[in-house]
Amino acid sequence: MSLTQIPHLIAAEIGATPGQVTSAVALLDAGATVPFIARYRKEATGGLDDTQLRRLEERLGYLRELEARRGAIAESISAQGKLTDALAGTIARAATKAELEDIYLPFRPRRRSKATIAREAGLQGLLEAVLADRAADPATLAGGFLSDGFPDAKATLEGARDILAEGLSEDAALLGRLRDHMRKAGKVVAKAVAGKEAAGAKFSDYFAHSEPFARVPGHRALAMFRGRNEGVLVLDLEVDADAPRGDSPAERACALALRAGGTGPGALATAGCARRRPGLGG
Repeated sequence: MSLTQIPHLIAAEIGATPGQVTSAVALLDAGATVPFIARYRKEATGGLDDTQLRRLEERLGYLRELEARRGAIAESISAQGKLTDALAGTIARAATKAELEDIYLPFRPRRRSKATIAREAGLQGLLEAVLADRAADPATLAGGFLSDGFPDAKATLEGARDILAEGLSEDAALLGRLRDHMRKAGKVVAKAVAGKEAAGAKFSDYFAHSEPFARVPGHRALAMFRGRNEGVLVLDLEVDADAPRGDSPAERACALALRAGGTGPGALATAGCARRRPGLGG
């Protein structure tokens, strides 16, 4: 999407024509407010009402920020010498800020993580060896990758798992599937901190509270965050809490990304990584 396409996109969303949107945008950019335009500039906007104009203003700001971020991400990746035609196309097609940030994750300047240390010790090679031969014993393969920082098979395999976990956390397609599932199945759960009930009585509505993540209104979310910040509430995001171990949709999505399957030692180790319940962000 480009800046010139924004009026067409907004027009489709609010039930207007691109010309009406373009006229309203010009008025907003000139400093006019939504109430003023709705009341005194109906002839310029073709009769857009207050609701349409507020949605237009909100989406205009979001889409302009999206385009600015799209350009910054493409420029950053290009400066690293890693911007391929295929990647540029993927960036151009991203429809949300979250999707853009998922794409950028593998290219974002990163802190020195456990996975970074493991890669520096050559454990990417161990991970690739395990994934390439699921019938092989990972502990045996690990024997060829020992070092001062990773002196035994257990440590080297943990290092390989750190690399694998970081890779999954930077897989844009997987993150998108998990985020969509979170919106559909996730629940926000709040409970009282033991012993804080009297002091936090104003938050009593949330002492034993659960509701779908996608339907939490802003005012309730803010109230729960305040309760947590004051040490009265514990908040959690539950996704597939009752699903059998290894058989939740989130775990199956991770297993698919890992191509987990089979009965060999390497296959079982890979399946174990997939069963680590991923954290889901908004």
